[in-house]
Amino acid sequence: MSSKKLPLLIISGATATGKTSTSLHLAKKYQHLSPVIINVDSLLFYRELNIGTAKPSQQERDEIEHRLIDNRSINNPLNAADFTTLALKELEQCFENQRFPILVGGSGFYLRALVKGMYDSVDVSEEIKNDAEELFEREGIKPFIEFLNLNDPIRIKTLHENDHYRIKRAYEHFKMTGKPTSQAGDQFAGGDPYDFSQHRLDNWNILHLYMELPRDEHAQIIKDRTEQMLTSGFVEETKTLLNNGFTGQEKPMQSIGYKEILMMLNGELEQKDLQERIEGSTRKLAKQQRTFFAKIRPKHSLHPLKDKVKIDQLVSDWMSEGDQ
Repeated sequence: MSSKKLPLLIISGATATGKTSTSLHLAKKYQHLSPVIINVDSLLFYRELNIGTAKPSQQERDEIEHRLIDNRSINNPLNAADFTTLALKELEQCFENQRFPILVGGSGFYLRALVKGMYDSVDVSEEIKNDAEELFEREGIKPFIEFLNLNDPIRIKTLHENDHYRIKRAYEHFKMTGKPTSQAGDQFAGGDPYDFSQHRLDNWNILHLYMELPRDEHAQIIKDRTEQMLTSGFVEETKTLLNNGFTGQEKPMQSIGYKEILMMLNGELEQKDLQERIEGSTRKLAKQQRTFFAKIRPKHSLHPLKDKVKIDQLVSDWMSEGDQ
């Protein structure tokens, strides 16, 4: 086995920015390196969620090997620590077999956990957990967000308002330690949690391509994709999950799209407003993702279509440098 560093490509970006098509294009171009696409999208882990996650098609997965897709049930959610353990094993296998891994996805927190490590989580007392759960049952997520806006504003800006789990964890962390989770950054590889030039993946030479679209173009793509999902049977998929015994309270089913459909099925949202509500939630998520990825460096910000030639050249030059 070679002792030199091998190429590790990261393709990141907000939802609906062309990451999948870019990854498939590059994987096919470097087919001779036995590429493996490793998923870094937190919803693609779940085998029951398909239409609402824009999962790569079976044909695309047959053409290029994909890992960490359909590897969990929504009854058994995967957190960032679980993902990191699995992804490190995938990278280890790629290194042993001299294969070319491509990390693809928009879950920035998961990507950072893999590349930089995670801050040491604290053991939260049962009393604090119970108090938090009672507060959530009484008043929902709003008081948690307000608390973090005052006490951990850096962390809350990286979280989507629907990410109840991480919002509550950040709240519990502060209640337990008296310190914000954002102050735990010095425990990341190299100190700065957003500096990917100092990382813990010692065997790998990393190139980070960040897919970015103008806001108006991105909004139109989100609109078109939402419409396509709904005409492809998104509501029917959600109904089938309920008919198969899932409650709708499973954490992955509280994600964008599924949550709004459940609201409609429960009479909390008019059918005529469904598409617009999903689009709005998706645009909010995309804004949160852009905010997170804006802090990560180094990276090359690129349009997935207009910069296709530039993407090819960047990867080619990077590959050539690694061969020297």
